[in-house]
Amino acid sequence: MTDRFFTMFRSQFPDLPIDGPQRAGQDIRLGNIFKDYPNPNRPVDFVIYNAAGDGVIAIGLARYDSDRGGAQEDDRTGGYKNCANEILSYAQENDLELKMLFINDGPGLLLGSMWQDYAALEQSWSGKIMVLTLRMVPGRLTRQWLEN
Repeated sequence: MTDRFFTMFRSQFPDLPIDGPQRAGQDIRLGNIFKDYPNPNRPVDFVIYNAAGDGVIAIGLARYDSDRGGAQEDDRTGGYKNCANEILSYAQENDLELKMLFINDGPGLLLGSMWQDYAALEQSWSGKIMVLTLRMVPGRLTRQWLEN
């Protein structure tokens, strides 16, 4: 799934560097991106940089959720919320303009209750979080959102 996302992202935004394991591989640890990050072992799947390559503009997680529900659904959305709160609080405290992307592979995301949880997650940080399926990326993820 990350291979498809990286390919789509690079096609849509060829001048914005994206880093992370494009296929299977070790997650990026935020302590390697931000030297003073309070939870240096926080794993993320990808980091997107500004066009100059000298500043982080987005951090993301990509997950397979093809048919999750019940407790698994609650674990995923709860984990995303905790991760977003940790990262975006750090960004706010350090005056970083940073966004978060949560990429899912599809159908599980579209379950009614799960989508409601994700919609609430997006609203929790006023324009700083976007939840997408791969199909949503071309139409919903914009340069304006990433950079503003």
